[in-house]
Amino acid sequence: METILMIIKLLGGLAMFLYGMEVMGDGLKQGSGTVLKNVLGKLTQNTVLGVLTGAMVTAVIQSSTATIVLTVGLIGAGILNLKQAVSIVLGANIGTTVTAQIIRLMDIDSSGSSILTFFKPDTLAPIALILGIILVMFIKKESCNNIGTIALGFGVLFMGLMGMTDAVEPLAESDTFVNVLSYFSDMPLLGIFTGLVLTVIIQSSSAMVGILQALSVTGVITFNLVYPLIMGINLGTCVTTALVCSIGSSKDAKRTGIVHIVFNSVGTILFMIVMTIIQKMGGFPDLWESIVDSGVIANFQTLFNLVTAIVLLPFTGVLVKIACMIVKDDEVKEEVYPELAGLDSKLMIAPKLALAEVSKLVVLMANIAKENLSLSYEQFSSYDVKRTEVIAENEGRLDIFTDRADNYLIELSGNIETESDNRLLNMLMQCLRDVERIGDYATNFDEMAEKMSASELTFSEMAYKEIEILNDAVQEILRLTLEGLKGDNDYVVRRIEPLEEVIDDMVLLLRNRHTNRLCQGICSINSGLIFMDMLTYFERTADQCSNIALLLLGKNNEEIMKNHHLYLQELHKSGNQDYLAEQENRKEQYMTQLENIKF
Repeated sequence: METILMIIKLLGGLAMFLYGMEVMGDGLKQGSGTVLKNVLGKLTQNTVLGVLTGAMVTAVIQSSTATIVLTVGLIGAGILNLKQAVSIVLGANIGTTVTAQIIRLMDIDSSGSSILTFFKPDTLAPIALILGIILVMFIKKESCNNIGTIALGFGVLFMGLMGMTDAVEPLAESDTFVNVLSYFSDMPLLGIFTGLVLTVIIQSSSAMVGILQALSVTGVITFNLVYPLIMGINLGTCVTTALVCSIGSSKDAKRTGIVHIVFNSVGTILFMIVMTIIQKMGGFPDLWESIVDSGVIANFQTLFNLVTAIVLLPFTGVLVKIACMIVKDDEVKEEVYPELAGLDSKLMIAPKLALAEVSKLVVLMANIAKENLSLSYEQFSSYDVKRTEVIAENEGRLDIFTDRADNYLIELSGNIETESDNRLLNMLMQCLRDVERIGDYATNFDEMAEKMSASELTFSEMAYKEIEILNDAVQEILRLTLEGLKGDNDYVVRRIEPLEEVIDDMVLLLRNRHTNRLCQGICSINSGLIFMDMLTYFERTADQCSNIALLLLGKNNEEIMKNHHLYLQELHKSGNQDYLAEQENRKEQYMTQLENIKF
């Protein structure tokens, strides 16, 4: 019965440890997610910097597997290449040792020091939990929420660790346990295999090292037993990574998984040979049978990963070649839509990165829609079937991009944990629809131009001049919208609404003028109806740009996001000097030109 209770306590402690590590990692990712992409993309041009980056990112998100999966997603997005990914892999194994170094706080001797007492796990864990719950439940700021989540994860992690420690302490008195350890100590290869298998089962090298550190309190764990287990644990973590990298990934992503396996395998073999030689030659005679504590375990894991990375760092090119030999290139096949490669589900472990990729796609789509509107307008002056084919192809791309991005965002929504990320996701979903509609209007223009060409219809000279000025204004509002989508530039975005108001006035003026021309028989009814439809679609294009501008402003302003209509009402009534000045400039630029065209 005692054995069953001990197993239950051990597994309960392990469950808390794993959950705490997950919560702490999520908090760290949310708090630093905006930086991860830039760090991984910019600091990996140099191999040494790449290793340091991999170590740093892994230390932040508390999982080498998560770092490598994230790296694979960035390969798919075209942000990283294979060589950069290899350097991150080398660093990821170093970064994962941070957890063990934190756990060694168990060994702090606080006797005679009241300050050190606060760093003991049985004191630090409750303090972290109290701080975390205060920040999460009573302070609603997002930054505080992230810190609170990290503190809660840290506290739960140590509570689980203390639970495991309490559960295994009686093992020190068990002859059976001591005999089993002695058997493993004499068979290092079995130790490597055991560490590998258990890590694959638990799916966390940090958790396995944590269990070892908890077992060290029994006072019967020797160095002879520990070092092969740690090597096996390192091998076990790359099995999971290889499986993840092989599922629905590019060739370079699969090669990244292979590099991780080769790296850990070569490191283990080399270290095992060196350790065996040292032991057989009688080096460090007091080391092998010495009793280890959690600090020694943490130090050996760090030493093993650090030395392996340093030794293999000059051979990154060789590792890449080995991976390329194992995973060969297929016959070159051009991707139908390579722009969609960034929408990789592996990036969803860091939602800010995934949202950044969707933002890039929205900018690309806005560019395509703007180009299509320009092409379709050219059709009225010189209709060309080939141009129609380009417009249709672009419209097909916009439809596919919208569907893929929309589905991606829906899937991503389950991973969103912060209010700012949620606002950005909602903004992007709505932007997708607005951009797609602008593309639809371009198709409508093309169809009208085709109809005019087939029926040999023309506009009057005055109508051509008027519509040219309106087109200039619409192209300008599209340019501002595209610039606003490319980056956080509220000054540019706030220039959109005044121009939209001027475009509305221009459309109203042109409708009245064209109605007069129709009444006087200057324009035919058929061409006149097409002209009126053009005005409608130009006006709607400006409306979509206004919608996007409001979404961009609302991304960082909850009041605007909640009620666009109220914001516009207040803006128009407020007499805002910047708004009125921009509106006057646009009237001078476009309305004055229209008014100078004599009827």
